[in-house]
Amino acid sequence: MGRLPWVMSDPLANRGTAFTAAERDRLGLVGRLPDAVLTLDEQARRAYEQLRRQPGDLAAYINLEQLHDRNEVLYYRLLTDHLKELLPIVYDPTVGEAIKTYSHEYRRPRGVFLSTDRPQDLRRSFEELDLGPDAVDLLVVTDAEQILGIGDWGVHGIQISVGKLAVYTAAAGIDPARCLPVVLDVGTDNETLLNDPLYLGVRHSRTRGARYDAFVAAYLDTVSSLYPNALLHFEDFGAGNARRFLEQYGERYRMFNDDMQGTGAITLAAVRTALDVTGSHFRDQRVVVFGAGTAGVGFADQLREAMIRDGLDADEATRRVWLVDRPGLLLDDMDGLRDYQRAYARPADEIADWSGGGATDGPADGGTAEGPAGGEASPEGVDLLTTVRNVRPTVLIGTSTVRGAFTREIVEEMAEHVERPVVFPLSNPTEKMEATPADLLRWTGGKALTTAGVPVDPVEIDGVRHVIGQANNALVYPGVGLGVVVSRAERLTPGMLLAAADAVAGQVAGGGPGAPLLPQVENLRACSAAVAVAVVRAAVADGVARVAPGDVVQAVQDAMWQPVYGETPRSSC
Repeated sequence: MGRLPWVMSDPLANRGTAFTAAERDRLGLVGRLPDAVLTLDEQARRAYEQLRRQPGDLAAYINLEQLHDRNEVLYYRLLTDHLKELLPIVYDPTVGEAIKTYSHEYRRPRGVFLSTDRPQDLRRSFEELDLGPDAVDLLVVTDAEQILGIGDWGVHGIQISVGKLAVYTAAAGIDPARCLPVVLDVGTDNETLLNDPLYLGVRHSRTRGARYDAFVAAYLDTVSSLYPNALLHFEDFGAGNARRFLEQYGERYRMFNDDMQGTGAITLAAVRTALDVTGSHFRDQRVVVFGAGTAGVGFADQLREAMIRDGLDADEATRRVWLVDRPGLLLDDMDGLRDYQRAYARPADEIADWSGGGATDGPADGGTAEGPAGGEASPEGVDLLTTVRNVRPTVLIGTSTVRGAFTREIVEEMAEHVERPVVFPLSNPTEKMEATPADLLRWTGGKALTTAGVPVDPVEIDGVRHVIGQANNALVYPGVGLGVVVSRAERLTPGMLLAAADAVAGQVAGGGPGAPLLPQVENLRACSAAVAVAVVRAAVADGVARVAPGDVVQAVQDAMWQPVYGETPRSSC
């Protein structure tokens, strides 16, 4: 049949049946398309009809991926029009299923694949893209060690970078032509992949130690020199590495880690709304976090920053946060504490006069083994129930993936000392939630202020309909990225993250009985714009903005890419 004209092979240039007769004549498309010329609206309607006919979520994901590879404007138009419905398809949870089958469903490469076995190719891999220093706004990179809730998936992790960037574009208008998904293929400890003859990644166990660190350092040095204005987003690295790299390089590079900073900011936003309901202040809170992994400590960090901003010194703010993991309350004499946990470990003599406490078995790293969190005194440690009984927290957050960890006894103990307990069971998927919002509201007579990490139906208690907000990072990170793009911030500061959280909280309408603590996902694009405005202003105030727009609101609007057909190219590439 002859080769496909280049303009139909480039998803950023292709517009399929929307090419006009004049464009078809000029671009060599005469006779290559059906006669009808459709509008983008008509194409979007047909694409949605095709999508709705798919037999399941994974089939819908594949259908969308094929559209993404064919026509990016139409793909993003579809996402933008149906964002609430399609967000769980293009990202969590469906992308997790797509990641598992990547090597077997492979069709077309998208992104940059960097092999630890060929470090000499790292710079060349980017240089051959032929992109200038001001042509890239955002890179999302993963080493796929801790993908969502499914673990280590090696080179398959490229799909998480692709999915994350799709949300950046659909939710905040980051120009897809100025984004790069990247995977650091450093090997995998997933034996299923290593023994799969069709696996597409390097076929050995994970590279660790000095060689791994040098590879990450080379990546950062390369992309920061080639694309000096780009935000470097890290995604789904292992718990220890994620925090270590952020602490090591966060002041040197324009870095953002959504697993830590994004999750912390969205939780902070929900707490902010809850405190508006109770009329209390951050400086007065006592916070217990159950699950001391990357996400849990990320929450702790953000809440501590909010307390400091509200008048506490750093030491006092730290003392108002208690971390509990499977071995129990983290204490400074425990073996196996990770570096990022040590700041929150309590002095062992602090609990000398506490009554009753035990703990379930497991490592102090926010693992996923299921088991109850209540219990009596035991030599293993101080359990969650005992911690709640002695601390009398105002805020209880769960990131443990321990199903049912927030028992009725624990919640009622908390509610005995707090008029409106703030309880966030944030683990996902649903079967790993620490408690259901319905139970929390029932056990507290509707007084609990709660949000969840997964979509939850409204709950009616005593005639009041409680709408449960979802602590979805997509409410934060797209706007943060857009704010960095607009301000050309030199780095991401704590003040910028706090501003983002405040902006999300400010999007919650009403605030009457049963109102959600977070905005709804269907308002995601407006929420992202508001977050971006706040981030730009905070970047200016913190002295890290290289661009200070006179009209910040208009600057953000002008920067948001829209899924519409622009001018067609004049000739072949």
